[in-house]
Amino acid sequence: MSVRYLTNFDVNHLPTEQVDFLIVGSGIAGLYTANRAGAMGARVLVLTKRTVEDTCTERAQGGIAAAIGAADSPLLHFDDTLVAGADLCNREAVEVLVNEGPERVGELVRLGTRFDRMGSELALGREGAHSQNRILHASGDATGAEIQRVLSLQVRQEQKIPVLERHFVVDLLVRDGQCYGLLAYDEAHRRLCVFWSRVVVMASGGAGQLYAYTTNPEVVTGDGIAAAYRAGADVMDLEFIQFHPTVLALRNGPPFLISEAVRGEGGILRNALGDRFMPRYHPDAELAPRDVVTRGILSEMELTGESRVYLDVTHLPTEQVYARFPNITRTCLSLGINLTKEGIPVAPAAHYVMGGIKTDLQGATSINGLYACGEVACAGAHGANRLASNSLLDGLVFGARIVERVLGSGAGRGRANPPVTFSNSGLKPEKPINLVALRRQLQKMMLERVGPVREADGLGRALGFFDGQRFLTGFAAEEPETFEIRNLLTVGELVAEAALARTESRGGHYRRDYPQPEERWRKHIIFRRH
Repeated sequence: MSVRYLTNFDVNHLPTEQVDFLIVGSGIAGLYTANRAGAMGARVLVLTKRTVEDTCTERAQGGIAAAIGAADSPLLHFDDTLVAGADLCNREAVEVLVNEGPERVGELVRLGTRFDRMGSELALGREGAHSQNRILHASGDATGAEIQRVLSLQVRQEQKIPVLERHFVVDLLVRDGQCYGLLAYDEAHRRLCVFWSRVVVMASGGAGQLYAYTTNPEVVTGDGIAAAYRAGADVMDLEFIQFHPTVLALRNGPPFLISEAVRGEGGILRNALGDRFMPRYHPDAELAPRDVVTRGILSEMELTGESRVYLDVTHLPTEQVYARFPNITRTCLSLGINLTKEGIPVAPAAHYVMGGIKTDLQGATSINGLYACGEVACAGAHGANRLASNSLLDGLVFGARIVERVLGSGAGRGRANPPVTFSNSGLKPEKPINLVALRRQLQKMMLERVGPVREADGLGRALGFFDGQRFLTGFAAEEPETFEIRNLLTVGELVAEAALARTESRGGHYRRDYPQPEERWRKHIIFRRH
């Protein structure tokens, strides 16, 4: 589904800007990296496709994991991450994550993040597959919004870093293995523009909009993964898609995440018959790894013939539920659900991409000058299934490492010295198609064929679907909606291709026709476009 460029252009005829440090994305990974680079004196620019706050970070509920408790240690956090990752984690990446995490979280506190406290101590919650209470949270269940607030304030008011909203990254400008900048679409002026930079940091998030039912906002369309792949970067582990087990499932309501912390506080999963079922699937019951809980829920839905199960907190004190989960409580009440008196209808939904642009432990990709951090990146820390609340930590830790590597070596200063020109002219004018219908068709197909339960026949049919859309690559994309669907098609095909190749079940990848993990598959699938 991929050609080198999405559109026709000639940089000699486009407005251009030069910076030291160009960051794509305004979630925790992008803004934290921008803040660190700005503090070290770099000339930084942030691009974001919608508004600064339109991110997965802003919607994150549960919290951020860090081994700061008196009974906790990075070693325990390390072990929990490996277990959740289903024996596919890069151990060195996990060591970096858990050992540097507490310092990064401490920095968030120093910047003004108001995490919840019990007296003078930080309050620490428990989530699935964690052996200790180590989840910091803010305003009960609005952790991401608080972190987004603090980092946005730091970048815009303290560091005075410009953030260009409604700038869609179309393609990376790469020559002979060196990234010189990128081509973007300025939505306000409806024109292409060019940004030159010695350092480009992709922090654009995942690809949740591949699926009809997802916790991700509409902007999360795999743009960074697709652009990097088109430019020749290695992408890895894309078959591993995490479905969050408990997302509000109303027949006519929007998907809304019901935080894993609800189960951490004692919430119980019951099927449509009222039976608690998770103890049958795992010794840790509701606090098993997310892939286990997801498959348990799907099995119960199939057994009962229902499209949802119920998360029950009616046995918990009302005051505890209201204080710990004010946002969830308020949202449920607005939809007619009093969660202190009745079960919350939930079902799994696409949540997180464990794979992404392959990086080393300093965020460097296979293309010189191109770095990646956050969900768009894959250093292997999450293996086949991310441990709950490690995602926000990932953006902090590897974002900081990028800045230290680049600015410590001096590579992020000075002009990019691009080649004479970049251009493309081989695409036909944009072909009118029903973008809304195609996107819905793709999302429905991905959920049915490349969802939490897969098999060869369905994956083959999915690849046939992508073959049927390949004609689009001969036409120029000229607007954000077209860029998005083309990126979704590219990433979706890679996910399906990797899922078909991996003939085993591991973590977030479950094959009905190959239900067991295989030692020979304890390895990674890496794609590179030639």
